[in-house]
Amino acid sequence: MRFLLLGARGQLGQELWPLLPGEVVAPGRGQADLCRPAELLGLLDELAPDAVVNCAAYNFVDRAEAEPEAAFAVNAWGARALARWCGRRGRLLVHFSTDHVFGLDAGRRRPYAEDEAPGPVGVYGLSKLAGEHLIRAACPRHLIIRSCGLYGLRGTGGKGANFVEVMLRLAAEGRPVRVVADQRCTPTAAAELAAATVSLIREGRLGLFHRTGGGACSWHEFATAVFEEAGLPVVPDPITTAEYAAAAPRPAYSVLASRLPPLRPWRQALAEYLARRRGLGRAA
Repeated sequence: MRFLLLGARGQLGQELWPLLPGEVVAPGRGQADLCRPAELLGLLDELAPDAVVNCAAYNFVDRAEAEPEAAFAVNAWGARALARWCGRRGRLLVHFSTDHVFGLDAGRRRPYAEDEAPGPVGVYGLSKLAGEHLIRAACPRHLIIRSCGLYGLRGTGGKGANFVEVMLRLAAEGRPVRVVADQRCTPTAAAELAAATVSLIREGRLGLFHRTGGGACSWHEFATAVFEEAGLPVVPDPITTAEYAAAAPRPAYSVLASRLPPLRPWRQALAEYLARRRGLGRAA
């Protein structure tokens, strides 16, 4: 089986690459840019993959508020181009989405199941939700996986460092650490999500699934756990969403539930991530 892996240099793509069960073709963005669909479709025709795995995304949550066209170009129209190609040929399209498709229910305190109506609060989430709908309309053999709070060892793509790495950098620099305490989510290790994705592919699953770490926490609790697991004497200060004053609104509650068995608790996965990180010789 031949897989075309897009976004292979990002943190999820780097974890997926060695796990996919077959030949993997992983062109860089210069060869396969979702913003240039005509060239992308030509590459698909040339390579003729049996499945396309799309880890590429516009994930600049704050910038999306000021440049919605860029967000939709990748997350919606680029995804649609892939879906149309795969749909016409009966190929599998694996695509990753986000907890940011939820958030409109400000009083929510119960995890969202796959079949619940989404309602994004920002442009980024809206662009990802549009991509989901376009894929489902154009490609019967789709596997859409929503996740949350992703962090990984092998790469961070164009977005820069993930939350764990940012916390560790701030600690190393001796800078004050202030973290939002009134947004709840579920951190997810890229290695865990990659393994879960391959399991779904091997099982022949189709449709929409939620795959995150088990349990839930606030971003402040997540930061506290990072420092505790890393053995660092840092106590982050809790702040509110209003105090953080980000350009884009975020879901106050975006914990995802699934009809599938849960992945490992998020804190166990975090401990393993930090252990792997130490094994690579990275300082805390």
